Amino acid sequence: MNILIKKKNNIDSKKILKIIKKYKTPVWIYNKKIIKKKILELKKFDIVRFAQKACSNIHILKIMKKNGVKVDAVSLGEIERALYAGFKGNSQDIIYTSDIIEDNTLKKVILYKIPINIGSIDMIKKIGKKSPKHKVWIRINPGFGHGHNKKTNTGGKNSKHGIWNSKEAFKLIKKFNLKLIGLHIHIGSGVNYIHLKKVCKAMIKEAISINHKISYISAGGGLTIPYKNYKEKVNIKDYYKIWNKSRNKISKKLNCKIKLEIEPGRFLVAESGLLVSKIESIKYVKNRIFILLNCGFNELIRPMLYGSYHYISVLPMDNRILDYSNTMEVIVGGPLCESGDIFTQKENNHLYTIKIPIVKIGDYLIIHDVGAYGSSMSSNYNSRPLIPEILIKKNNFIQIRRRQTIQEMLSLEI
Repeated sequence: MNILIKKKNNIDSKKILKIIKKYKTPVWIYNKKIIKKKILELKKFDIVRFAQKACSNIHILKIMKKNGVKVDAVSLGEIERALYAGFKGNSQDIIYTSDIIEDNTLKKVILYKIPINIGSIDMIKKIGKKSPKHKVWIRINPGFGHGHNKKTNTGGKNSKHGIWNSKEAFKLIKKFNLKLIGLHIHIGSGVNYIHLKKVCKAMIKEAISINHKISYISAGGGLTIPYKNYKEKVNIKDYYKIWNKSRNKISKKLNCKIKLEIEPGRFLVAESGLLVSKIESIKYVKNRIFILLNCGFNELIRPMLYGSYHYISVLPMDNRILDYSNTMEVIVGGPLCESGDIFTQKENNHLYTIKIPIVKIGDYLIIHDVGAYGSSMSSNYNSRPLIPEILIKKNNFIQIRRRQTIQEMLSLEI
């Protein structure tokens, strides 16, 4: 497969070059305007809850808070981030979602009266013994799943997530005097309308089966974005319509008002993010050309982990005009001591080439749509420090995480 890369219209080259001059590369860049636009697209839902695992920077969380979005936390660290960003305890601001709950996390959840989205029977027993009357949700595993990759499928018999027998769970919830307030289903990332209708039917069936008045149902997350230019965007109007119809059926059957919640991660932040990196080497290997960058899968692991595609464009270091009629066919990789450190790969490590204008060492490549599961999944692999994050706000930009130093990385071990 080879793809001709053309410049995207939403890149402000001059602004990016200013950021590069000040903060060097590699660097993450987010556009606040795009995040706000994506939030507005979901305004029909009663509650929009950001799955912060997608991009957990405190400054990004503050944007969510300011624009009326609530937050999901899946660890003690994410709870602390949410509290630091201004989300409140003893409310629906934060929900803790997991299949286990460790002792230190449980203490924090009890202290701040944070509702828990329960993913296992053992969690019910542990919470019930320590915090009777605690507000809880049941995360239902409906017996099937769906995802753009096996690793993102979160339903069915091969998934560790959610509760298989919700009636058994509800019996225990009553036994331990916990307060069931909501039902949640999330079966994986990617929108497939056949699966969506199955999920909605499963939610209706489970709610009627439990036969208990609740305040909320959650459609989960998994809303896609068009990583490839020709891919269609999710039809939010249709998506809402299907879920709203299901909400109304449940509300009528249980004779109670129910708020409809959605829990996106990628949808809200992916398109806002760029990873800017410098070309360090143009390497000729038999009949192939490798472009080697100064960022690797320790920064962006999605291509190696999932075979995920990301649009890549060229930014010349010297403001020259790019000639798209004169191209080179390349594989794009990073500096890591690992054969899998390639950005242009499909599942099962199958490499593909892309066509780009003729580039020189010192030019920059921009990897697009990395605002979700980019920085939040990055690591210190090969003892490489974490890179800075920059937020573009209107005509200005600010650093929202500075570059980690090698000394800071080593300090945990000294």
